[in-house]
Amino acid sequence: MTANTAGLGMTNAETPEYLDLKARAAASNLDPETLLATDYLNHFNEIVMLLEMVPDMPEIMEEVKIWQPKGYADHFRDSTIADRELAIEAYEHVLPVYREPFDQTVDQLNNLIESCVARLDSLIAVSDLDLLREQAGVMSRMIQRLLDTASGIIHGATNTMDQKEIDLIIDT
Repeated sequence: MTANTAGLGMTNAETPEYLDLKARAAASNLDPETLLATDYLNHFNEIVMLLEMVPDMPEIMEEVKIWQPKGYADHFRDSTIADRELAIEAYEHVLPVYREPFDQTVDQLNNLIESCVARLDSLIAVSDLDLLREQAGVMSRMIQRLLDTASGIIHGATNTMDQKEIDLIIDT
């Protein structure tokens, strides 16, 4: 009884393996329903903090440019949290109802951050510090909204932001 969505190898809730992971997640940092961990969002919180510092310290843009997207499993492979192995194992068994909107939101975050970095870098290049401050604030809030969406999914919500809404905010 395996439901395979987009080749992700996700299992139905009824399998013994899934039930075992849910039981193990209950005593960990993972949400026992979704099998996802909020610790992954720390990777994004790091870049948000840097982006928020750019208007006051444009030279930090070099550090901002070093930041790279990191997949869920890769984040935990590099992590020191106690539940890292469980987080990696459980990710392959997250139900599609959570996994698909979560992955979509992470993709949106990565794309938005890439756009933000390019936009802020171009504003620094033309020394438009007023617009830099404004754009950094708007972009930081947009990234935070996506982080809130990802956090909600980790805790059982299945709503995502529409790409048109994200594009509208980036364009303004």
